This record gives sequence, structure tokens and C-alpha cells, in this order.
Amino acid sequence: MKRTSSALLLVFLLPALGLAQERVKFPVGVSSKVLGYGHLWAAWRLKYFEREGLDVDVVLMRGTAPAVQAMIAGSISAGLVANDGPIAAVEQGMDIAMVASSSKLTHMLIGGKNYKTWEDLRGATIGSSTLTSGTAFVLRRALKVKGLEYPRDYKLLNVGGTTSAFAAMSAGQIAAAMLAVPNAFQAQEAGFNVIGRVADIFPNYLLSAYSVRRSWAEKNRPRVVHFLKAVLLAKKWFEQDRKAATEFLAKEFELKPSLAEKGLDYYLTNQAWHPELDIEMDGLKTVVDIYAEQTGMKGAIPSPEKYVDMSYLKQALKELGWR
Repeated sequence: MKRTSSALLLVFLLPALGLAQERVKFPVGVSSKVLGYGHLWAAWRLKYFEREGLDVDVVLMRGTAPAVQAMIAGSISAGLVANDGPIAAVEQGMDIAMVASSSKLTHMLIGGKNYKTWEDLRGATIGSSTLTSGTAFVLRRALKVKGLEYPRDYKLLNVGGTTSAFAAMSAGQIAAAMLAVPNAFQAQEAGFNVIGRVADIFPNYLLSAYSVRRSWAEKNRPRVVHFLKAVLLAKKWFEQDRKAATEFLAKEFELKPSLAEKGLDYYLTNQAWHPELDIEMDGLKTVVDIYAEQTGMKGAIPSPEKYVDMSYLKQALKELGWR
């Protein structure tokens, strides 16, 4: 009887053990932990990746550049980063490709108590999380549109992330900083001023995307497709169960529930996340144009298609029956 029970136990355990062994390691590098990357965290924490047969480990890195370097080195399978990073890598001869979008620009320029308009910033010091890439390029271009040239009309100071920016504005160290949703709403609640929505200046700017190394992805197509299927399903869950999604985002990103709700509503209502994570070429073209201007790129500005391979996303959507 004892042997029979043991045999039956093995019958039930072996499939589960097999599934665990079959899961393929798929490390993912991410440049920051922000609500705009929420679908990645949901796919990971809520085991969507496991159901697709992947053993994913999300590695939080210090910015876009380290994540891109890790992709090039082959220490991660995919990266979720600001798009100027992959563009720069491709221009340097690396075989990086964006395979699905993450989020559009949701940033607002937030001013200290005495700064309410763009013109108020003339002669001021503005805080940025970086000085030479990503949102710093967007900030400089937005200020230029509003008649302010760098460095003639203002200074930029690297103050780090959102918490540091709040502290620097409160202390009067900087006049303003560019913050994404929902941190921009949090700043409003704290008494800071919304000088303007940067998304109004660049409505289609595609801030971030999922990227891979082309040569690796071509050899591991099923893994990339399964990865994207999990992200798509997590993103769909945000739409289908907003209450549960809000609770998840509040806990995962340590936000007040009201801020998590406002943030989720903003992303979904304004389609800051594309419904099917398509890479819209007009939005990516804006990124390429600004990158070319800020880096002094020589010659004709490349087409955004140069940096993209949508075949993995198309296959994922087909396998899900969404197209």
C-alpha cells in the first residue's frame, strides 16, 4: 500500500516537476521602476511569465545605458528602457531592435511655489534625472519650443529621481523638474505648480520600448514571443479589472491608492500604453528627430523603421488570437 501511494504521488508530482524544469531563464533589465513600466512588473509578480514557460527575473538597473550594455553583453534577454538608448546603440553598430512599445511620454513640467509659467523659468535652474540623454533631451526641446535656449536662458542640474526632485524644489535648489504621471499629480497635491504638460508639445513621443539583441532573438524567437504574450496579457488585465490593477500598482510602486488609480486612469484613458503595444512610427520618429538634434547626428536622419522589428509582436498577437 505504501509503495502504491508513493507511486501515485510521483504520478501527480512529475508533471509539475517537469514544468518547473522546462521553464526557460529569461532575465530582463529595466532602467527604472515607474508606473509606466507597470505591465512588466504585473507580468512578473502575477506569474504570467511562468504560464508562458519562462523563468523571468526582472533586474532593476541604474538607467538606460547599463541595461543596453547588459543586452549587448548577453547578460539579459530583453531590456525595457528609454528609446534613445537603443537608438544610440544601433548608431554605434550594435544589433539592438525594439520589439514592442511600453509607454508614451506622460511627463509634466512642475514648478516650485514661485514658478507658474514657462517664462518664469528664464534664468532659473531646472532639475533633471540626467543631463545627456532620455528625458533631458525632451526637456531641452520643450523649453526651446517655448522660447528658452540651453544654456543661454537656464541651467540644468542633475538631481536624480522624483524624491530628490521634490526635496530640491522644496529647498529652492531648483525652480522646476519634469515628472511623469502619477508623480506629477503627487507634486500638485504637495502644492507645486503644473507649468505645462510636455505631452501637449510632443503628443506621440514614444518614451520607452522593449528591446532585444537581434542576433540572439532570431535564434530564440519562441522565447521572445512567449515573453511578449505574457506582457500583453498583463496589460489586458489592467483594462479588464481596474480595481485589482489599482491595488496591485499601489502596493508594488508604494503609492497611495488614489494616486495609483489616477495614474492608471491617465495611462488607459490617454492611451499612453498602446492597446496592443504596437510601436507607432510617428511617435518613434519624434524620438529619432530629437536624438539627432541633441547629438549633432551627421547626414540624413534615419527612418524609425531602422530600429524596429515588429515580427515578434505580430506573432504574439496572432497566437493570442487578437489579430
